[in-house]
Amino acid sequence: MSCLKVLVTGATGRTGSLVVKKLQERSSEFEVWGFARSQSKLQEYYGTLDRFFVGDIRDRSSLETAMQGCQALVILTSAVPLLKGIPQPGQPPQMEFAPGELPEAIDYEGQVHQIDVAKAAGVEHIVLVGSMGGTNPDHFLNKIGNGNILIWKRKAEQYLIDSGISYTIIRAGGLLDQPGGKRQLLVGKDDVLLNHPPDGIPPSIPRSDVAEVVVNALREPTARNKAFDLISYPEGDPVTIDFAGLFAQTTGGL
Repeated sequence: MSCLKVLVTGATGRTGSLVVKKLQERSSEFEVWGFARSQSKLQEYYGTLDRFFVGDIRDRSSLETAMQGCQALVILTSAVPLLKGIPQPGQPPQMEFAPGELPEAIDYEGQVHQIDVAKAAGVEHIVLVGSMGGTNPDHFLNKIGNGNILIWKRKAEQYLIDSGISYTIIRAGGLLDQPGGKRQLLVGKDDVLLNHPPDGIPPSIPRSDVAEVVVNALREPTARNKAFDLISYPEGDPVTIDFAGLFAQTTGGL
């Protein structure tokens, strides 16, 4: 059986790099390629540029080269807020986005570029990793640099749904830099897990668990044409191992 050829954009991000490495570990199933803006970061993260593309999601031509022959695309790109100036004593830090890197350009237009190029290239399935909170226009993340980041992410999700390509949209809770594979995972919709988490647990999840869900979304038919929120219980039993069953609990559409 031939390997599924997958392109992962945002390959040098903290979650994106975990996805690439998990797919590389499953080389009998996946032929993984990565896409990122920084050649030096690719070299730092992976020690090689083999099977990596250096490009910009705002530039369709570099995406076209990278997506040739791919059957699947994993989108892990996102606008990144930066610290604005030196924090004043007793005041919360102020954040902003670099010029030309507002969420509208990265989280909407950049994702639209990826979806359009993928469709033209014959990509069969797109896994998009986003964020919970998109049902609330007044969410604090939307206030950062007046960027409305969650609003633009949600617009891109709707664009993907409307594209006609098979999709899996994973809206992760607060991302933790903790080990994966040690928790029960929970799926939901419409930010219910964010606003009313069961048993008062934090609406968060380790990045490694998000990466594992991405890998299994590429494998499992029950993940196709689904969009869902994703958090985890604290470490302990039971641990989620039945990903087909997890995806069967989810539904399509925003």
